[in-house]
Amino acid sequence: MDNPDLSKEQQIMRAMRKTLTSVVRDCAPRADQPSPLSEGTVENIRMCLGLIAARESELAEALGLSQSQRPVFADEPKSAEVLQFMPGTRKDH
Repeated sequence: MDNPDLSKEQQIMRAMRKTLTSVVRDCAPRADQPSPLSEGTVENIRMCLGLIAARESELAEALGLSQSQRPVFADEPKSAEVLQFMPGTRKDH
């Protein structure tokens, strides 16, 4: 879980985000059951997640990282493939 490339603040933000989303997922109401969380608590969690996301964006911007970067799995199909064209290798049909 620890990533040595992340600052201590980034590690804290990531841990807080993961913990809050896990709590929300664990407390999600099942069919015909009321939520165990009050509306105030739900709103506070939303506010905290919003603040975490904003701070993570500020940190990424300060480091010059792209906000559109997403993890990529090694076995995930590529959406595009780079082709190299070499002069003199064209075959006419």
